[in-house]
Amino acid sequence: MDFEQTVMELLINAGEARSHTMSAIQLARKKEWQQADEALAASDEASRAAHKIQTQLIGADEGSGKLPVTLILVHAQDHLMNAMLCRDLAEEIVLLRKELLA
Repeated sequence: MDFEQTVMELLINAGEARSHTMSAIQLARKKEWQQADEALAASDEASRAAHKIQTQLIGADEGSGKLPVTLILVHAQDHLMNAMLCRDLAEEIVLLRKELLA
């Protein structure tokens, strides 16, 4: 495994997940419900890809510090956690807008 490349893929997928989530909120504001739902689904797909990479890294580390904890790894993990939180909140925001505006 190329550690640096793997971490960059984690970062890219996490960023993509967050981007799709924010798009879903913006689409819901415009009452574009189907597109908002599609953006949430795209966010889920990117999150799954990021989570798969995260799982590979955890498996390679085996809980024994085999992998270096670099600033970019911490940054990537932070992006993933923020994307996941953003996704949960975005779903609620989209649902609330649907209830109020649909």
